[in-house]
Amino acid sequence: MSEFDTGALRYVFPEELLRYFDIVDSGIQTDKPTGEDYLEVVFEEKNTLPDGYSKDDYESKGFFNKRVQDFPLRGKAVFLKVRRRRWRHKETGEELTRDFTFLADGTKFTAELADFLKQRGR
Repeated sequence: MSEFDTGALRYVFPEELLRYFDIVDSGIQTDKPTGEDYLEVVFEEKNTLPDGYSKDDYESKGFFNKRVQDFPLRGKAVFLKVRRRRWRHKETGEELTRDFTFLADGTKFTAELADFLKQRGR
């Protein structure tokens, strides 16, 4: 991926998204079939447990991945790779993901991204 200024991207995306996710990579890609360039931004959920859960009891155990097309910027397609974290209880094996049901209609997310963030029970 060709390098892109991820610091500047912090001003493009909703504050709610950046509260729970870090931008870990970004760059201009070229779509092989069409030859058109697009921006790809990779978000990774921060490794902080939801309130009320102890890091002594849970350990990070990977991610759910989703690629979402976002609104274009300056006429170029934008794709977001979103990596939602999951944690596992060390003794019971119970899996835990952050509850994003606080997302309401009217947030600045695309419907597809909001739906992915709200998914539960995977």
